[in-house]
Amino acid sequence: MARFPLGLISDTHGLLRPEAVRALKGSLAILHAGDVGDPAILSELSAVAPLFAVRGNVDTGSWADALPASLSLDQAGVRIYLRHDLSHLDLEPQAAGFRMVVSGHTHKPAARWEGEVLYVNPGSSGPRRFDLPVCLARIDLLRAPWKVDFVELSPGK
Repeated sequence: MARFPLGLISDTHGLLRPEAVRALKGSLAILHAGDVGDPAILSELSAVAPLFAVRGNVDTGSWADALPASLSLDQAGVRIYLRHDLSHLDLEPQAAGFRMVVSGHTHKPAARWEGEVLYVNPGSSGPRRFDLPVCLARIDLLRAPWKVDFVELSPGK
């Protein structure tokens, strides 16, 4: 396998834009970092690629009970930790052997290295908040060095 495109999305808040679905096509896996807002979004994203999702602070009700608060996974040999809000981080990622932490909550797209760990927030792809961009992110796990590509979506709603 020469590529492993990973789709990163967060803070949909009940709105899955068609252009977000198009941007995630071709992903071998999708990570949703919480604040899904509507269980139908999970179904739609699962139809695109295998989906891993965590519960955010707006995810309530019986459907959201099935979502974990955090998730540890391995994709293409990369250990990834998924959590909605970094202020609730319950471990030290590098000491725990993670290479990437994916979170949401702030609605601000960001990618930064801390030691050997890449922290990525794909931003918010749901309803526009304040002046923040509406976006998601993609990363090829087999391309070194890793480059996070943020995909801006039209703010529409």
